[in-house]
Amino acid sequence: MGVTTVTDVRPASVSVDGGVLQSLFRSEQGGHEQVVLCQDRGSGLKAVIAIHSTALGPALGGTRFHAYASEEEAVQDALNLSRGMSYKNALAGLDHGGGKAVIIGDPDVIKTEELLLAYGRFVASLGGRYVTACDVGTYVADMDVVARTNKWTTGRSPENGGAGDSSVLTAYGVFQGMRASAQHQWGDPTLRGRKVGIAGVGKVGHHLVEHLLQDGAEVVITDVRAESVERILTRHPRVTAVADTGALIRTEGLDVYAPCALGGALADDTVPALTAKVVCGAANNQLAHPGVEKDLSDRGILYAPDYVVNAGGVIQVADELHGFDFDRCKAKAAKIFDTTLAIFARAKADGIPPAAAADRLAEARMAEAREAKGAGQA
Repeated sequence: MGVTTVTDVRPASVSVDGGVLQSLFRSEQGGHEQVVLCQDRGSGLKAVIAIHSTALGPALGGTRFHAYASEEEAVQDALNLSRGMSYKNALAGLDHGGGKAVIIGDPDVIKTEELLLAYGRFVASLGGRYVTACDVGTYVADMDVVARTNKWTTGRSPENGGAGDSSVLTAYGVFQGMRASAQHQWGDPTLRGRKVGIAGVGKVGHHLVEHLLQDGAEVVITDVRAESVERILTRHPRVTAVADTGALIRTEGLDVYAPCALGGALADDTVPALTAKVVCGAANNQLAHPGVEKDLSDRGILYAPDYVVNAGGVIQVADELHGFDFDRCKAKAAKIFDTTLAIFARAKADGIPPAAAADRLAEARMAEAREAKGAGQA
């Protein structure tokens, strides 16, 4: 079938630059257990599957389908995203490690049934070490196709034994994290009367708009897709829109900034321009590089770690493996409020940014799991 897998990531095997290799084997930032490069020439599939950790159980994380500028960029994104999933799953209390996959290419151009079936075969070849789901560029219908060649697939439609769209609970969890942020910053767990700016009103962002409006917030939005903005404005005339993210983060009177698109939203050029006092959004890997969290803290901006508040979706897809129950999942996602508050309290007590406090808590849980496994094998 022309399906080949490369797991030996060395310069002699594949063209991956030294920066990516350094990230892969640098334990304090990488420490990945396995990276699989996948190619199926017949369908045009090029994909990367990154397993960061299986300390807590099989790696769980979605499949991103994106037109990367280079293959090296795709590998780096898979490494970053999979590491984030380890931390997210740990703090969500799930018995899963972290993994992530990326498919290289414009999904509007190259996505086909043949390609998705080939991708499913690659995931299946890992024998359950990695469980996949939806992410940017992939949808429930895609997971239904992938599941035909891979039983370790979640995010399927209810008609095919799945839980459906995980963005519903992702948005709900972000809203709970935002409520916790409001409690910590202003002493009241509500966004009523607050101005919230949302960058990205796609799969997750448009659900978040609904929660915020119901809570009495004033909402400002932007999105690179004009149709996504128009959908919100048509349904909710009191929502306002701005031209781009640059305009959004500079909006006068903004209380909360919610990055809900791709990663790297918080960078050296954006943090100084922020008018908001809270950052809490659904996007993964919002910090462009280590040190940005301190820049936020120095400016008095409260940052709710992305992998904590956006865990509602992974809570949902993990539950699918055991017989999905929406009410049970929603109750678990509601606990994101308590987890976020606990992280803020730990950060204050230790005198560190919330992102560092969250990392410490997640790393402690993973370390305990590794020690327990080691003791069991002794």
